[in-house]
Amino acid sequence: MRHSRSRLRNSLHLGGLALLVAGLCRIAIVSARAADPQPYKVEITATGNGALDTALKEASQLEALRGKVPVGPFALILRADGDVGRLETVLRSFGYYNGKVTIAVDGMPTGDTSLVDRLHAVPSGVSVVAKIDITPGPLFHLGQVTIKGEVPAAIRAKLDLKPGAPAVAADVLAAGARLLTALQEAGYALAKVKPPVARLNAKDHLLDVTFKVKPGQRAEIGPIRFEGLKDVNESFIRQRLPLHAGERYQPSKIEAARRDLAQLRVFSSVGVAAGQEIAADGRIPIIFTFHERPRHIVAFTGAYSTDLGGTIKTTWSDRNLFGNAERLNLSIAGSGLGGTATTGLGYNFAAQFLKPDFLERDQSLEFDLNALKQDLDAYRQKAITASGFLHRNLARFWTGSLGLSGMREQIGQEGVTRDYTLLALPLVAKYDSTELADPLQDPTHGIRASFLATPTESFGLHNSAFAILQASAATYLDASRILSERPGLSVVALRGLVGDVIGATQFQLPPDQRFYAGGSATVRGFKYQSIGPLFPDNKPIGGTAIDTATVELRQRLFGNFGGAAFVDAGQVNADNEPFLGKVRVGVGVGVRYYTQIGPIRLDVAVPVNRPPGGDSFEVYIGLGQAF
Repeated sequence: MRHSRSRLRNSLHLGGLALLVAGLCRIAIVSARAADPQPYKVEITATGNGALDTALKEASQLEALRGKVPVGPFALILRADGDVGRLETVLRSFGYYNGKVTIAVDGMPTGDTSLVDRLHAVPSGVSVVAKIDITPGPLFHLGQVTIKGEVPAAIRAKLDLKPGAPAVAADVLAAGARLLTALQEAGYALAKVKPPVARLNAKDHLLDVTFKVKPGQRAEIGPIRFEGLKDVNESFIRQRLPLHAGERYQPSKIEAARRDLAQLRVFSSVGVAAGQEIAADGRIPIIFTFHERPRHIVAFTGAYSTDLGGTIKTTWSDRNLFGNAERLNLSIAGSGLGGTATTGLGYNFAAQFLKPDFLERDQSLEFDLNALKQDLDAYRQKAITASGFLHRNLARFWTGSLGLSGMREQIGQEGVTRDYTLLALPLVAKYDSTELADPLQDPTHGIRASFLATPTESFGLHNSAFAILQASAATYLDASRILSERPGLSVVALRGLVGDVIGATQFQLPPDQRFYAGGSATVRGFKYQSIGPLFPDNKPIGGTAIDTATVELRQRLFGNFGGAAFVDAGQVNADNEPFLGKVRVGVGVGVRYYTQIGPIRLDVAVPVNRPPGGDSFEVYIGLGQAF
């Protein structure tokens, strides 16, 4: 009996071991099969609401991860189940509180216990369909909208949430944010608006919403403190700050002051925060936090075009020379490296000093000193220039400049070399609504325009007084809205230039003061300065009137890449009147690679009606858009 029991125990042990081994084998087989990715396609039924359909597609993990994260059958079912809650949340956010979402994979609901085995039986590499059925149900509307708290009537109106409007969650939350902003702008610095409490009336398809508000005490700006200043003088920042103790607390004004200080270019970041308590005198402290940029910087830039060749520039800058954000820039540039419109190497040694807030706020002083040499097809030049400018902000988008400049130069053209001394009084007005801090950034909207009048006295072989008048403008139209794309994907850029000379004929002007067209800044596809009157040897003479225009389509493609297609046209004549000469047209395409400091540009352009001696095509490489 004892022996039989022993054999029975051994048999049970062996049977259990066999079952365990079989189970482990089954798990291993299932795991191996489950590890094989199950390809699938996603079908989402349309609701008829384009914005809702887009939001549903963006929220679906089945859609978002389909080509990025392969999964096996079991994980695919889990992914589909997770989508149900996500998509029903989207429906509710759009006001469809009775909406339903059902998902079937390969024709079977995800809750069917046999779905895993069915998917395991699908041949390797064959896709199944994950079908998402959306039943929005009735659209709910707002019922009663209540504000609990002592809120002035004028501020209550800022909620702007009316009964009967669709009960869209984003609209309700935005209304609460508007109410809070209105309270703070009215001086209630520590006002609180709690997340709205919603009560669903399923019978009438209504949503009642209640906002609980604690306005708190109205406050004025108290002591203003600065933290993080090292090399920048606090007295300069305090003098510049358009904010003073005793003024009504107003976040928009405080934020405007922060942005203004950030534009000084001596800080990598500027932060601002209000204190946590209002003092007994009804004032709240304001704290600005600064992180200064490195004081010195060395920059290298370069560009290439087939007409002007290669250009290399090195700049050393001191961003804060005397502690008041004064800037000193020293640069060395080499040019004319292998260009078809150049006859030799050139250079430019430049020094620039900029002082912000000169004599008063929003007014800056600039001094420039240059020594340059250019060997171009049009002329050869050696010059020393000195100039000073007073710049002033005139309005939100307008700036004005008044300058005085002197130039001593030697210019050779067609074998004749002459010396000139020029004294000029440039007057400039600029308009810029692109709202970009750096001109290298990619503009997608707004207008840039400049108007220049330069009365000049020329002392040389032909003493003469003349004035150069020039107006240029560029505008950027975001076509993405028309095409229902993300903003900035498709931009139409337009550029125009008109210039005229008053008081001097073509040959009374020094060659470098005449108008020329051709090149990246005017008409691409034509060699630099090649458009306009020509000498018998087809070298440029230059003219007394100019007009050019450009139409360019800029399209973001994929990743950081984009493309461009453009048409440039323009003319130069010697009759002192624009729009009279022979119009030259260039067409081309380009590639853009977008970086944090601006797009890297490669353009190829060809002339439609090439002048004698002109190039058959031009290539341009540089940083930033052409305009």
